[in-house]
Amino acid sequence: MHEYIHIFLRSMAAFIFLLLITRLLGKQTLSNMNFHEFVTAVILGAIGANFAFNEKIKVIHMLISLIVFTGTSYLLAKLLVRNRTIRKWTEGTPTVLIEDGKILEENLKKNNLTLDSLNQLLRQKDIFDIGEVDHAFLELNGKISVMKKDEHRHVTLKDLKLEAKANKPVPIELIMDGQILEANLENNDISRDWLQKELKALGKTSRDVFYAVKGSNGQLYLDLFKDGIRHPIDIE
Repeated sequence: MHEYIHIFLRSMAAFIFLLLITRLLGKQTLSNMNFHEFVTAVILGAIGANFAFNEKIKVIHMLISLIVFTGTSYLLAKLLVRNRTIRKWTEGTPTVLIEDGKILEENLKKNNLTLDSLNQLLRQKDIFDIGEVDHAFLELNGKISVMKKDEHRHVTLKDLKLEAKANKPVPIELIMDGQILEANLENNDISRDWLQKELKALGKTSRDVFYAVKGSNGQLYLDLFKDGIRHPIDIE
């Protein structure tokens, strides 16, 4: 029975310590966790778990570890606010995923993102047609920020009424990674000849296309493997 009480007291103490530490480190830890805060959270969680259940480790050793890691994280957070160079080194910088309406495939690969995951992030921003996007940035917290094209940035009441009456189709993906999605063509009664004709009019073939989608307005949106952007935007 004494052993159970001891574990109970240690567990309660670990919970209280971690709660106080979280309050000390601030709300940023809860809302937009960056790299060093993630590492700190993992380490403090491991220390807290050992503090609660591992009786072989002395309490004083656990307290020293908690104090060291808490102090390190707190001082680093204060230093990052004042020093942009260190902040860039520890947190990185946002990444441009779409520039001037063109998908930057290399930046997707660098961040282990696929077209499906990019479309998922856009849908979370209520964007179901990639043709509406002018620029898209992957932020440090893993979320995406989007700047729409001029014609899609502001919506009037008149536009809303028109859209409510119109039965706008869902955008249909036609080409992905240079491969024509035959099933999407067949399921949506889109002929391969129409797609080839549209590509030929632009002087392209399906092998030149990284991504193609027929938008809600019936127009074909293309993103090529070779975007022709010599100096992609890099946020410093």
